[in-house]
Formats: sequence, structure tokens, C-alpha cells
Amino acid sequence: MATATSSDPSKATRKISIEEFVNGLGKLREDDFAGLTGTLQYITANPVDAESLRPYLFWNAQHYTRNLIDKTDLYELLAICWEVGMHSSIHNHKGQNCWMAAPIGRLAVQNYHVISEDLATQCCEIVPTDVVEITSAQPVAVDPLNPVHDVRNCREWGERAVSLHVYSRPFNSCVVYSVEQGTCGEIGLNYTSICGKLV
Repeated sequence: MATATSSDPSKATRKISIEEFVNGLGKLREDDFAGLTGTLQYITANPVDAESLRPYLFWNAQHYTRNLIDKTDLYELLAICWEVGMHSSIHNHKGQNCWMAAPIGRLAVQNYHVISEDLATQCCEIVPTDVVEITSAQPVAVDPLNPVHDVRNCREWGERAVSLHVYSRPFNSCVVYSVEQGTCGEIGLNYTSICGKLV
């Protein structure tokens, strides 16, 4: 379940370049990625200037794109590009923490509660819970106790969106779920680009 921070719009924060953001992210401690608070505070206090992201943004009319900006043993940082109306599968993060901000546009995170899950039989029962909105001023953290969600760039908003995702400990697969079919299964994850170069 993604949860939002409370922010005071009267306290405008200076936007920093993605290079500055990466530099600061690299200074966080292992404890900051093991818990939720430290990294969420950093992302909230350091909104990224959208213009500085341009070298890392690649768009596809058929599917959202996953663009790797930085990766260490402790975390990976991705920019995900969403055309109008695009959404992810319902998924988890393989036991890793996740923080999201939207320097361009806004996104909705639909959270789900897993009632049962059996990967051996690929059967599950999940139900939708709450929806949280991500903006530049309102990053969110995924609740490690209820980590299953999907991300949506709602068609009625009528604009492209870019989300920045920080994941603790890089991972290359995740579990995806279907509410309608009651199924779940593991899939591999790929990058669209790495450090500004298409894969």
C-alpha cells in the first residue's frame, strides 16, 4: 500500500537537478533504505527539476518505459514514462522497499490487499483498497506489509507523466496479479534504457 506524506504547499522547496538528486541519494545510509522514513524524507525535501530528466526519458506509444538512471548494491533509481491512459499491471516489489515521486504530471496508485497467494498453483485472491495520488510535491512510500498495487496515468488527466522510483536492493523480477482471473505469477523485468542509452 502506497502512503503519502503530508506537505505544506506554502513551503516551496527548491528543485534540484537529477545529478544533484543522485549525488544526495548516494549519501543515504543503508538504514535509510531498510526503513521507509529516511528515503521518503529525502525525496520529499529534494524534488527533481523536470528539465534535467530529459536525457533519461524515452517514450513508447504502446507501453510505459523503464529507464535506469542509477544503480548500486543498496538501491536503483528509475524514471518511468507514462503516456496518457497507461497503467502498470498489479504487482509487488519482491520484498524491496519503494518510493515514488512524479516530477512530471501526476499518477494514481491503486493499492490492494492480498487475501491469499499461492505461486505454486498461480492462484490468488486480492481486493482493491485505497487510491493515493503522486505528484512532485507529494511522493509516496509503498507499505512493505501491503506492497501490492498498480500505477495509473488516468486518461481524464490528459497529460503525459513521469515517475521517479527508488527501489531498495535492485531486483529483476516481480509477481503480477489479476483480480478478475484470481491468478498470480512471476515475470522478469527489463530496462528500456540505461543511463540515457536505449537498450
